[in-house]
Amino acid sequence: MLTLPFPHVLPAPAASPAHAMPVSKETEQRGRLAGQILDSRGEPLEGVSVALKGTSLGTLTGTDGRFRLSAPAGSYQLVVSRLGYVTQELAVVVAGGQTTVLPTVTATAGQQQLQEVTVTGARSLNERPVAIGKLPIAPLDLPQSTFTVERQTLEQQQALRLSDVLANVSGVYVMGNTGGYQEEIAGRGFSFGSSNTFKNGVRYNNSILPETSSLERLEVLKGSTAILYGNVAAGGVLNLVTKKPRFESGGSLGLRAGSYDFYKPTLDLYGAVNGSTHVAFRVNATYENSRSFRREVQGERFYVNPSLLFKIGGKTDLLLEGDYLNDRRTPDFGIGAINYRIPDVPRSRFLNTTWANIGTEQKSATATLTHHLNDTWQVRGVAAYQGFGNALRSASRPSNVRDSVDVFSGVDKSGKPIKILTGSPALYGNLVRSLQASETQEDYFLGQLDLTGKVQTGRLKHTVLVGMDADKYNTRAIAYNAIGRYDSINVFNPGQYAENSAVPGFSRNTRTHSSVRRVGAYVQDLLEITPKLKLLAGVRYSYQETGSTQYAYKTAQTTDRPKRYDDAFSPRVGLVYQPLQTLSVFASYANSFTTNSGQDNTGAALPPSLIDQYEVGVKNELFNGLLSANLTAYQIVNSNLAQTILATAPNYNVNLPTAQELAGEVTSRGLELDVQSKPVQGWSVLGGYSYNRTAYTKSTIYTVGSLLRYNPNHTANASVFYTFDQGVLSGLQLGLTTLYMGERQAGRSTRSTVQGDNFRLIPLPAYAQLDASVGYTYDRLSLRLKLSNVLNQLSYNVHDDNSVNPIAPRQFATTLAYRL
Repeated sequence: MLTLPFPHVLPAPAASPAHAMPVSKETEQRGRLAGQILDSRGEPLEGVSVALKGTSLGTLTGTDGRFRLSAPAGSYQLVVSRLGYVTQELAVVVAGGQTTVLPTVTATAGQQQLQEVTVTGARSLNERPVAIGKLPIAPLDLPQSTFTVERQTLEQQQALRLSDVLANVSGVYVMGNTGGYQEEIAGRGFSFGSSNTFKNGVRYNNSILPETSSLERLEVLKGSTAILYGNVAAGGVLNLVTKKPRFESGGSLGLRAGSYDFYKPTLDLYGAVNGSTHVAFRVNATYENSRSFRREVQGERFYVNPSLLFKIGGKTDLLLEGDYLNDRRTPDFGIGAINYRIPDVPRSRFLNTTWANIGTEQKSATATLTHHLNDTWQVRGVAAYQGFGNALRSASRPSNVRDSVDVFSGVDKSGKPIKILTGSPALYGNLVRSLQASETQEDYFLGQLDLTGKVQTGRLKHTVLVGMDADKYNTRAIAYNAIGRYDSINVFNPGQYAENSAVPGFSRNTRTHSSVRRVGAYVQDLLEITPKLKLLAGVRYSYQETGSTQYAYKTAQTTDRPKRYDDAFSPRVGLVYQPLQTLSVFASYANSFTTNSGQDNTGAALPPSLIDQYEVGVKNELFNGLLSANLTAYQIVNSNLAQTILATAPNYNVNLPTAQELAGEVTSRGLELDVQSKPVQGWSVLGGYSYNRTAYTKSTIYTVGSLLRYNPNHTANASVFYTFDQGVLSGLQLGLTTLYMGERQAGRSTRSTVQGDNFRLIPLPAYAQLDASVGYTYDRLSLRLKLSNVLNQLSYNVHDDNSVNPIAPRQFATTLAYRL
């Protein structure tokens, strides 16, 4: 049953009958009801229906169990219902111009429901609109593939890195792990750089490992998003949504510990400020200290994510969010490659210097103001800042082959004389270690304004988005003079040469200030022609201005590089047909663009490359919404890819040997399947499969038909969880997660105009990783155990032919948490 103490707090007027409509008919002033529903264990209950009896006004609770409902002032019967729970009614009063916060509801399953299928509160894959889409469109109405990984899944899997979260998403994968301090993400054959990674709807620099402890969910909007955000890669975008403030008091304390001296305490606190009904806060903080299965590699980071929510009257919310990350770790470029072959050495083999380090500081602040003009229209403004800076001191990626005759002298680590080797470098694995250093400071600013709402013209219903945004990057990059020969190392025998342990002094070479300024305006309309037929159409205009100034320390000269100006229109159109309320079929076309930094054979700036994207799919809710199954097919064509003009070409300009032309073409074709269930009798499953082929279909440089690097043709994922909710094992949860990554290739793409072995590919083996987890919750205390890579599979993430990073071996982790 539902325990509802509301009448003791908000008694209805005695003169009002139980089914009364609003008393204050003389005024149309509106108010709001707000509250939260928890299950018997105190966990937020999602998907509970909260409605005002006798009206069409109602809503569902969100992932945090909270709801907000707007209605004209007056007295009502509030109906709270959910399959598996007893429906309850209670009298409430809506005060005009005010938000009435109701006491927390504790829900327990009704006894008469125990023999039926019990569904824990949750929304299906096709019931979760993604905030990154800006327009509140139900996924069944959206002619585009989406996927959301909720907090419950993140906790069940003990997700530590973004790669752990993406293991639940078909067609989005880790393409590289350069230096061990970042995870390079790709989808549908295209790289997701910082332009494609967002936090709370704002672009986010992903050059360092993002922190996941503060995540409420991860949203993935696949395919084209250029109409919403302008210059983004074609494969899709990621949006990291952090936990939000709550008015009820609560939180948690946790400690994660694992293999290789891994320790990570966490803190999450939230509540009203001084008991206020208008101001709430939340603070997430964590500290991480770890070593690694890679010798000499260690890391340390501190992260804090504070936020404040202001309820300004009954129609306006102001959300202030910030975060700060300080990360220090050992840069690790892996085990190297010998003549485009991965050497057979231990997974732990470390080839960098012991003093190498990279330090990163990242901070952001975002203000989001949302004002409800009425029940159907709202305006939303966002102002944001992000600062990113890092400094690297390290050996370079191990790729330079030593001379076949070695003249380096010294002793090994044990004091024994060094044996001088002669012969093939590929055979002996002798490498020269050179050094590198760099510094980067980036400041990013964003302003965005969106107007969304619904309107009807005749029989046609419109859901409209009108908006504009402006952002800019200011970047300062310091390049240092490289140290070409620091010492030598042998991949197969690290003790072969005496290590040079002296920390060198680096001298500055250049300092480059660059800026990117963008502005865009967009309009989009979801047109309901009939309840079964809907059309989504829109267009964006984008303008971009870039320029840079470089200062040379040696000559003390400053060089201004000419500014370049780009603009483009990005149209979008999609058609959705819904023969059933639980089934939709869609087809869409979108156009996006990517800017080119080069120049043509006359010295003029290259125009942007335009990319055409086509997508068709089926979204289905099966078994009364208990299982979502979505299938999508797509084709993405960059038909004007920038390529260097060959010296043998008739348009080659000897005075501009690096000139380019829009003469290439890359085509990506694929198929994606996403499956996800609601929790049913303790069981929940999710899974996916992706096939992708991204290849050169036209090129003056690369072999036509050759595949682009880093992209697996096949990926698949599956997770199954079972929770005991009755008996002596109540609170125990078991889980299995598996990820399959098909064959990929790294190295250097083969060129049709170059003979010999100057460019070769490195095949990377397919692998299947299995993770197992066990969790137990008793009252407020929970304990979770995880064994990752149970089968101890070995594969690699490789950038070009020089950052060859093995995946982690079998590891153990445990998390102990207490809910406040």
